[in-house]
Amino acid sequence: MEPLKELFNQAYFLRLATEIKKVHQPFDEKGFLKNAIYNLSERELNERLRHTSITLKDFLPSNFQETVNILKQVAPNLKTGYTTLVFPDFVGLYGLQHFKFSLEALSYFTQFGSSEFAIRVFLKHDFESTIKVMANWAKSENHHVRRLASEGCRPRLPWSFKLENVCKDPHLTLPILSKLKEDQEAYVKKSVANHLNDFSKDHPEFLIKVLNEWKSDNLHTNWILKHASRTLLKQGNTKVLNYFGIKSSKDLSADVFSIINKKIRVGENLHFSFKLNNSGNKSLKVRLEYALYFKLSNDKFGKKVFKLRETIIKPKEKVKYEKKHSFKPLSTRTYNSGLHQIGIIVNGIEVERISFQLVL
Repeated sequence: MEPLKELFNQAYFLRLATEIKKVHQPFDEKGFLKNAIYNLSERELNERLRHTSITLKDFLPSNFQETVNILKQVAPNLKTGYTTLVFPDFVGLYGLQHFKFSLEALSYFTQFGSSEFAIRVFLKHDFESTIKVMANWAKSENHHVRRLASEGCRPRLPWSFKLENVCKDPHLTLPILSKLKEDQEAYVKKSVANHLNDFSKDHPEFLIKVLNEWKSDNLHTNWILKHASRTLLKQGNTKVLNYFGIKSSKDLSADVFSIINKKIRVGENLHFSFKLNNSGNKSLKVRLEYALYFKLSNDKFGKKVFKLRETIIKPKEKVKYEKKHSFKPLSTRTYNSGLHQIGIIVNGIEVERISFQLVL
């Protein structure tokens, strides 16, 4: 698969220049293209994004508002995706002195490429004024704008800096999330859930409080709350497990846990199986997970939990589960040769663990 940075290629810059020329005749297409692709191969993804914003400033009017109005005409004519983040990036880079105009521009550009990163510049500069505007965005008819209201002020937004004040005090953004708790758009719901999940990493009890306060029969709210709880569920948090009706029981047991291939190479799959037994006289709700203990470079283990399924197991029922875990190379993980471990988790409790060898 081609790296994401290759979206910023010569063909993209040519198309961008062509569309700008259509709405702004003085635009120097050749000069822009020459500067945009200069040292392109040496730039990573976000370096290419930022260089594009800087180059646009060099070749468009010096008046910020005039340039943004040109870009507003261009944005709908380009393919949406990561490259269209250049428009909000331009606003975030040069628009701090034009607060009201810039935030309106970000709410417009987010429909073509999310303004979630650019809005954080304004939150860092003037949190109180910016969050008031974002609270109004939460009531927008456009789901992209509603999603920006939540995603832009996430305390731990990936690929961006943390909002330290929100990390310390989740009450700062909760009013925005409350406005979106019954939103029907999957794009918005996922953002609200991720925002709440961020809270759980610093304030688990705060999320548990939200679970109880938002409890309802609304399907969209319940989806948000379940997805928001995934970190605490994987940690085996008893309060959260119980909230979702998942409780430990002496009638539940897992046995015959085995690994087919106790020695595997990177790129292969680890195959394992086990049996789950309900020896009791009533049906039980079960959450099944497995924990992989990856060997680290310091010979310690790094634990990562993976969900298998949630199900109901009937009285006296015995169910066999088979699963394979891929050890294909990932850019986000470095494998180390040696002893690894895998454990089975039933309703938040690890019941058995087995070792295996990974060979590079």
